[in-house]
Amino acid sequence: MFEVIVLAVALSMDAFAVSIGLGSKGNTRGLGLKAGLFFGTFQALMPFIGYLGGKGVLGWVEAYAHWIAFGLLALIGAKMIYEGLHEGIEENIETITNKLLLLLAIATSIDALAAGFSLTLLDINAWLACLIIGVTTFAFSWVGVLIGKRSGTWLESKAEIFGGVVLILIGIKMLVY
Repeated sequence: MFEVIVLAVALSMDAFAVSIGLGSKGNTRGLGLKAGLFFGTFQALMPFIGYLGGKGVLGWVEAYAHWIAFGLLALIGAKMIYEGLHEGIEENIETITNKLLLLLAIATSIDALAAGFSLTLLDINAWLACLIIGVTTFAFSWVGVLIGKRSGTWLESKAEIFGGVVLILIGIKMLVY
């Protein structure tokens, strides 16, 4: 279960970073709740879809599954580190709409889809794991908006880099143990 909690925190860093950027825009009341609901819902659904896909192909690739999970987590982690070192799209956002939140929720949860494959290798309840990932992302997104409103975007890139490093470390752990 510890791995699921660490995975949930790492996956939520993308949404956390975007939420900080959204909060820095000084937008409407309730944005934290809205961002939490959008990001949390998609971060819970996408790994479950990845898990189901992983279960479907696990029989074919079982001998290499740990390497595949490591590769996916390493790629996702590297992408998050790269994005943390470069400008985010939140800089160009003028108005925050439900459509924009939906697009951002999908974009930030694509990583969780790939990470869902790694859930097939853990001895856990996938429903519970995805619920933990969704609730964790909800909380981080809500807090991210609040932090962004108060302090701007200085923490935004650091959160993405942290999440990327943690995902790479989880991938390495899957290879070693």
